[in-house]
Amino acid sequence: MMAAEAGAAPNTLAAYRRDLTQASERLGGGLAEANAQALHQLGSAWAPLARASVARKAAALRRFFGFLHGEGMRADDPSSALPRPGGPRPLPKVVDKGAVEALFTEIERRRRESAPGALRLSALIELLYGSGLRASELVSLPRGAIAPDRPFLLLKGKGGRERLVPLSDRARAAVAEYAATLAPGAAWLFPSGRTHLGRVRLHQLVKELAAGAGLPPERVSPHILRHAFATHLLEGGADLRSVQMLLGHADIATTQIYTHVDARRLVDLVNARHPLADKRPRRIDRAQSDA
Repeated sequence: MMAAEAGAAPNTLAAYRRDLTQASERLGGGLAEANAQALHQLGSAWAPLARASVARKAAALRRFFGFLHGEGMRADDPSSALPRPGGPRPLPKVVDKGAVEALFTEIERRRRESAPGALRLSALIELLYGSGLRASELVSLPRGAIAPDRPFLLLKGKGGRERLVPLSDRARAAVAEYAATLAPGAAWLFPSGRTHLGRVRLHQLVKELAAGAGLPPERVSPHILRHAFATHLLEGGADLRSVQMLLGHADIATTQIYTHVDARRLVDLVNARHPLADKRPRRIDRAQSDA
């Protein structure tokens, strides 16, 4: 159902399968017959986990019991006993423009020295930061997905949703230079063995690059570069709806978290540009006020 009707992405299906399997094992294989008390105990066992992990596990089980109830396989839906962790959604981690510049400076150094993998790394980072692709979207690009004369990429992203991703001139140039080194007939833009580059290896490459650029590796990842893409666009004046489309978010509420990252700049903007910014409040004489 999740694949055919909800159009869930492979990563989502894998996560749901893993959460359901683990929950079933904890309940001795009786997940489908579990009552509210059993689910409450299951939720209590999740207490040491992070809020996001608990929310994901609970969502998977709620979807599961909702399906059983909707299909008539159960007369009730006990999922109300599952925890609903509250609290604000954490702000995305972002690197500033100086850190991004340091990454590209390190890439350029490697390119000048003809370091192994420099051209591939250049293409990867240009697409991560220049187009905001997800790691899974990037590594699985087909060989012919990006053409030198086409300034956009038609991408099928999370949940099978298609979106048009603009490509900068420098990103297309970096990809074209790298693609010229690929073997004829390569199926993937970033091949590795019999398939394409893996997400884990991509994370390793980005962290190695960060270390070479003098940045703390734990502060830089493919997803953080995607966050930086969105945040720096908003800083540059892009509107929220456009950024939502570029990132492929189904709900604009997901995109709105980026508006809080640069809150200090927004405060400074109001103080500097608002019509009343240069007008000081009129001082009221205390004697007049008392009168």
